[in-house]
Amino acid sequence: MEKELKALIGRIQPIDRRAMESSRKRWNSIAKPLHSLGKLEDAVIQIAGITGDADVKLGKKALVILCADNGVVAEGVTQTGQEVTAIVAENFLSGGSSAAIMCERAGIDIFPVDIGMASDTKVPDYKIARGTKNMAKEPAMTREEAVRAVLTGIRLVREKKDEGYQLLATGEMGIGNTTTSSAVASVLLGESAEQMTGRGAGLSSGGLRRKKEVITRAIALHKPDAADALDVLSKVGGFDLAGLAGIFLGGAVYRIPVLIDGFISAAAALAAVRMCGTVKEYMIPSHVSKEPGVRKVFAALGMEPPLDCGMCLGEGTGAAAFVPVLEMALEVYRRMGTFAENKIEDYKELGE
Repeated sequence: MEKELKALIGRIQPIDRRAMESSRKRWNSIAKPLHSLGKLEDAVIQIAGITGDADVKLGKKALVILCADNGVVAEGVTQTGQEVTAIVAENFLSGGSSAAIMCERAGIDIFPVDIGMASDTKVPDYKIARGTKNMAKEPAMTREEAVRAVLTGIRLVREKKDEGYQLLATGEMGIGNTTTSSAVASVLLGESAEQMTGRGAGLSSGGLRRKKEVITRAIALHKPDAADALDVLSKVGGFDLAGLAGIFLGGAVYRIPVLIDGFISAAAALAAVRMCGTVKEYMIPSHVSKEPGVRKVFAALGMEPPLDCGMCLGEGTGAAAFVPVLEMALEVYRRMGTFAENKIEDYKELGE
């Protein structure tokens, strides 16, 4: 299976610079001050490069939410029990979750996926195993399971591309996954758990101390290799994280833009970039969450997310919130008249 993964990664090519330049020229011809939509213009230009077409369209949009349980919850690092993962996952299907309500308003189709929940639900089953092991005592998963999870993420992108989707947003659901994300990000960035770990869904000060101690202990026990993202994911990660890394890789394989959500999604994006640096060109950040480690992750990725709403909900809600903003910019890009059409002299680049 690892050979299959390497073969898929080998297909990844840089995005189309000519399409980006055509898109940039289109923006600069529009009768408004140059670069005045800032990061939104950059996102449209990037999508042109990803798709190879400056005639940027965002028709069908999907939020793919990877749901998985984490054995580390046995260490008391969460406020709620593991059973909540399945309850919320089924709420994605019924339309009762925050992400489902936001997606309905934004015109985004929502697809929860069971990539490793401990129980069986109505959510489509792509299960690698019934949750990970407790990383405080043993590796979270085998390397083979990590590879399978990554390949599952790539497969999901292929399926959505075949179904006609033009933009993917990433989401996750899994009690305990801010613990695994903090662990993965700590190793990949060479930062301490103290610096990278936050309260997640709401821990007391005592709970936060315990969470940091558990992460520090797990890293010391397993000694994951920071130069090998699969090793890191297998030892201190989760099935949702590995699957999300696969979705980011799949975006690059199948040339479809993928939105990064918050801290958990960003940690998975960092893991994907460590597997293949070119993947970064296919990712678009959406927002900065409240988790303390997220800014360090985005700094390592060289990204500045457009939104900062102080969100920490997860589920892909930050990515979903960004889609309507991106679509407003795209309407300007596609519909607004040019300087020439309005008989206005073009704006000139004057520098700082």
